[in-house]
Amino acid sequence: MTRRTVGILMNGVTGRMGYRQHLVRSLLALRDEGGLTLPDGTVVWPEPFLVGRDAGKLRAIAERHGIERWSTDLDTALSDPGTEIYFDAQITQARQAAIKAAIAAGRHVYTEKPTSDSLDGALELARLAQEAGIKAGVVQDKLFLPGLLKLKRLVDGGFFGRVLSVRGEFGYWVFEGDWQNAQRPSWNYRAEDGGGMILDMFPHWQYVLEHIIAPITSVYAHAATHIPERVDEQGRTYPATADDAAYGVFELEGGVVAQINSSWAVRVDRDELVEFQVDGTHGSAVAGLRGCRVQHRSATPKPTWNPDLPVTEGFRDQWQTVPDNAAFDNGFKEQWARFLAHVVADEPFPHTLLAGARGVQLATLGLESAREGRRLPVPALTL
Repeated sequence: MTRRTVGILMNGVTGRMGYRQHLVRSLLALRDEGGLTLPDGTVVWPEPFLVGRDAGKLRAIAERHGIERWSTDLDTALSDPGTEIYFDAQITQARQAAIKAAIAAGRHVYTEKPTSDSLDGALELARLAQEAGIKAGVVQDKLFLPGLLKLKRLVDGGFFGRVLSVRGEFGYWVFEGDWQNAQRPSWNYRAEDGGGMILDMFPHWQYVLEHIIAPITSVYAHAATHIPERVDEQGRTYPATADDAAYGVFELEGGVVAQINSSWAVRVDRDELVEFQVDGTHGSAVAGLRGCRVQHRSATPKPTWNPDLPVTEGFRDQWQTVPDNAAFDNGFKEQWARFLAHVVADEPFPHTLLAGARGVQLATLGLESAREGRRLPVPALTL
């Protein structure tokens, strides 16, 4: 058995997502399991090197988890010969420049999305990575959620017949920050800092729809800023200049229509924070983060509209739960394992920087659609 240590420069681990999902629940979890074992018996041992702006926070995280190396100087960290991979979980506006520096230093790149706040910037990163001959990937974590894995299993198994439509509901109430602290950083609600629902979530909907149902061919979006004023982490009131809700209609190849509502100003009356209903000629399914329920056409009831009488049917009771049939791991950890196998053993990895650019493209077109009030085509994207 050969042990292969892979140094990973992690930028942005002082933030919630970078720390909890990528460092603790992914790379440190892999180490707790003894490393990632590849088919040939090689054990990949991830060795994090933390980088960021706040020395105090970095030192505290490193000491808490026994991590030896950390730095506030990105250029110096990139020059360290022991790092093979650069990972970025910074705010969107800081990401493009840091990834360009990592590519120039010859490091493989794995990054959160969106890869840039502009399509030109996202395509530039994809081209630079291709020209440098490095391996590069984008986090597309929702594809590895148990509920969506079950939904993909249904699609691949032909359960739906011909898919007709997708309805998605995502979001929850993010407190304004005055009488209760907000659950999300204030930059999310400032367009000048790269915030906004469309820029954040449309890249997710792009890869979810493309990988599970079909590629998107057109988009119509309506953006809204429902809460015009919020309170930041220092207790200061600020104007919310970014959209906190987006209502999108997407046409997919084959005539499938997808409608997805995304909001940080909605109170939840559903089983999970995100749910997708897929309707087809032979059956329907509702999938969330973990669960998935189905109704086949042979078991579809025959409701009759009568507003003069109380409803006596338990509509939710008429659905069947899809069994797990597998052990599901943390989605972020699963994708990290695949990217490490891509770097070390050249295993396939479809979630490239070009794939990430397609997400930015959809967000860019969504913002344009919202400004102009019209449906826009989504052309195929190549380098």
